[in-house]
Amino acid sequence: MVSTDNTFIRQGLLAIQNKQYREIYDQAIARIHKNVKDAPAYFVLGKISADHNNHTKALELFEKASVLAPESEYCQAYYAQMLTLSGDQIKAKHQADRCAELTINDHHIADMLGVIYTRAGFHELAVPWFKKAVALNPNVANYHYNLGASLQFIGDFEGADAAYKACLALDKDNYRALSSLAQLTKQPTGSPLVAQLEARFSRAANDADAQLHLGHAIAKCLEDTGDYPNSLNWLHKAKAGKQRGASAVDFASIITGLKALTTDQANEGIEDSPIFVVGLPRTGTTLVDRIIGSHSQVHSAGELSLFGNLIKQAVKTPSNLTLDYETVEAAVMFNGETFEHLGREYIALTGELSRGAARVIDKMPLNFFYCGLIHQALPNAKIIALRRNPMDSCLSNYRQLLTTQQAYYAYTYDLLETAKFYCLFDELMAHWTKTLPEDRFMQVQYEDIVFNQLGQTQRLLEFCGLDWEEACLNFHENDAPVSTASSVQVRQPLYSGSIGRWQRYGDKLNELEHYLKGQGIDTNQGLPANTQ
Repeated sequence: MVSTDNTFIRQGLLAIQNKQYREIYDQAIARIHKNVKDAPAYFVLGKISADHNNHTKALELFEKASVLAPESEYCQAYYAQMLTLSGDQIKAKHQADRCAELTINDHHIADMLGVIYTRAGFHELAVPWFKKAVALNPNVANYHYNLGASLQFIGDFEGADAAYKACLALDKDNYRALSSLAQLTKQPTGSPLVAQLEARFSRAANDADAQLHLGHAIAKCLEDTGDYPNSLNWLHKAKAGKQRGASAVDFASIITGLKALTTDQANEGIEDSPIFVVGLPRTGTTLVDRIIGSHSQVHSAGELSLFGNLIKQAVKTPSNLTLDYETVEAAVMFNGETFEHLGREYIALTGELSRGAARVIDKMPLNFFYCGLIHQALPNAKIIALRRNPMDSCLSNYRQLLTTQQAYYAYTYDLLETAKFYCLFDELMAHWTKTLPEDRFMQVQYEDIVFNQLGQTQRLLEFCGLDWEEACLNFHENDAPVSTASSVQVRQPLYSGSIGRWQRYGDKLNELEHYLKGQGIDTNQGLPANTQ
């Protein structure tokens, strides 16, 4: 049996940390010349490739190391991590499961497993590993932050608060922990947290990511006290650095390409009927996900990038973007056999994510781009598109800190760009409504759910072919993890306080309103008459 002594792996990690690439590379190659099945050598080569952003080669090398050394926690964990970085969260979760069966006494590996489970949406599995990482080495601030984030996602806000504060006790400048504290509870006027955030913002003059997080947190605190105009000013300051470096995605051409899709000949070979909840972020997608996900026959798999990744893998376009015009142009030309293969692959990969339930929800908001392609691949899928008042939609996107890891959310760095994105979204929703069967695609107004919870819940369940269950009205009692920006709000009963929020900003949003009206958008859409 091949030795899996981790000594060389640890030596390699240290050498790579010190940028001693040539020396450790030569040693790894020499080991392979002596023994072609030397797993630690392949591991070290994989880490060198990963360090040089050659993820494809790194994935290949880590996989080889994991096969040769099934009992090495390093080989198994780093392969799982590389799968995560490659966007294959489901396969990464399976690989993490294999690693979790081994004896893990390395704090870094424990934290790594927690991160992998988090990105796969299994926060309940992540928490024990983050706790283990903290127990093995309580002096790493980031371990406490990761624990706090997962505790927040599963609804343990007291535990999250304690973890964030433990992180800050070790690293007072940890901007993610500081900004996360602001999200947990409503901040009172004169909160000392605001002064901390502002001081940290000033020290982050050359760090656009830090200023983005901190500025958003300050804006949230000011909103809590009713100072809306100043809150908006802080959002502008928070995004200034990111806006300068943002790369634009050509959404207009993508939508033009999608409109070329023929959607009246969907393959009927797949009987499964997953539920897709789509729409702009922060417009009620998590709320609908929780309502339907509270049904005994349904489980939410969270926000999956799976469908888009499957399309990208099938077309093999060369760009590093999952969604672009070239990818869409190729995808709309798929034949029925290709679409059926995509559908069956999607069903197979999401099987475990259902946790034994008959139906699964995929709540990736940006799947609204793929509605027609989803219908072709999964003809029995139910697609629910959330709509919200246009002004509130644009403001909620602008005021929310979305992931900085994807170029698709860069539109939120500028309010006018957010408005342009909304108009393209509105255009595409009109197209899907016109071209997709009404028993497969449905638009739902967020405000209607708030003001007619019973009627809209009945409508949602009927559309999905689900029997009535009272639990769907009590969605806030659902204890399943929530890893979106709504992790605090959706654990509360419905409230109408965010409807017409934009009106609190006075004339600060005049430019936004004028632009939308100029594009023919009804800025009062969804609002009750007494708020218009």
